[in-house]
This record gives sequence, structure tokens and C-alpha cells, in this order.
Amino acid sequence: MSHTDVSGLTQLGGRTEAPASPEEAVLEKVPAANGDMNFVVRFTAPEFTSLCPMTGQPDFAHIVIDYIPDGWLVESKSLKLFLTSFRNHGAFHEDCSLYIARRLTELLQPKWFRIGAYWYPRGGIPIDVFWQSGEPPAGVWLPDQGVPTYRGRG
Repeated sequence: MSHTDVSGLTQLGGRTEAPASPEEAVLEKVPAANGDMNFVVRFTAPEFTSLCPMTGQPDFAHIVIDYIPDGWLVESKSLKLFLTSFRNHGAFHEDCSLYIARRLTELLQPKWFRIGAYWYPRGGIPIDVFWQSGEPPAGVWLPDQGVPTYRGRG
């Protein structure tokens, strides 16, 4: 097992205020210690919130992010702060979901990436947003994201 150098990180290990917006949020990365292996990293944010850009009302989503590193891992505290920064941000479901994907793929340049954004209903209709960067490498175990389609109360 190797030790990862985290000396350049600015948020880990100290008190950090939530960023005011996703654009201001600082995403940080650390070296992936097991670069010789293809493995999937999953982050699940079951209580993601943003604001409707038209009404200002809160929107809620269950977001699942999967990626196969190519040298870098996202530092988890910076990811949490980034996702929290959407709390007072007004944007449509599609824009929030794809902005998250864009920022993470630009930062990490992973071998493969996907996001499943399972939004709770607005106006009685759930809007789910899915994107992936292409086909995953052969032989990688890729579990189902485990979020059932919306079924209302029953």
C-alpha cells in the first residue's frame, strides 16, 4: 500500500465554508495509487439539492457518479463542497447534472465516467438525466446504480 501525497490540498483537514456557487467551488484531486488496475469509484449523493431557476423552489435529486480513474481521484471533501454549492444555485435538472459531469471529467480525465441524476418530481414528472463518456474498458465490474425508477407512493 502506498501513501498518497495530499500536501497541495487546500480544503482537507480544516474548516471550510461552503462555496456560494458551483462556479466558485474548488474541486481538488489526489493521485490514484493503484493506476495499474481498472477499478470503479462510486460517489452517491442521495440528498442533492438545487433551486428551480424559474420559481426558486428547491429541487431534490439522488445522484450517482461512477468513474474509472486514469491517474487521479477526486478528493471527497472538495466533491462534497462542490455538490453542496448547488443548494442556492438556480438551474434546470439537465444543466446541474451535466455541469457536474463536465467539471469532474475536466479535472480527472478519467478512463471512463458516468452520472445518473435521479430527480424527484417537479410538476408531477420526474426528470432523470444520464450521461457517460463512452464504453467502459472491457472486464470492469460495473454494478447497477441501484436507484429504482420513480413509482410515487406505491
